[in-house]
Amino acid sequence: MIIGVGIDVAEIERFRASLERTPSLARRLFVDSELYLPSGERRGHASLAARFAAKEALAKALGAPAGLHWTDAEVYVEESGQPRLRVTGTVEARAVALGVRGWHVSLSHDAGIASAVVIAEG
Repeated sequence: MIIGVGIDVAEIERFRASLERTPSLARRLFVDSELYLPSGERRGHASLAARFAAKEALAKALGAPAGLHWTDAEVYVEESGQPRLRVTGTVEARAVALGVRGWHVSLSHDAGIASAVVIAEG
């Protein structure tokens, strides 16, 4: 059963400018594994914008309640290339309260726009 669906888009250049204008923003939005590749190199702005869009879509799928912490949701990619969500803390509590048992995530970026869809399944 679908509990919630969220979709979001982020303009990559605008997102890049926000991160450069406010350097502390990245740490408020992302955990280390989202910011850095396994090699230690910083992820590109398109990838970060897509992850941010996924977090926004996740919040929408949960009904956009106040009090969710951005770093309580982690977007990661399996070896197969499939994006996944790992939720903890405030996000996990809301998901449990709604009966969410699983997530479906799709990320994309093209033509200067990053997008994400999140489906919360019960």
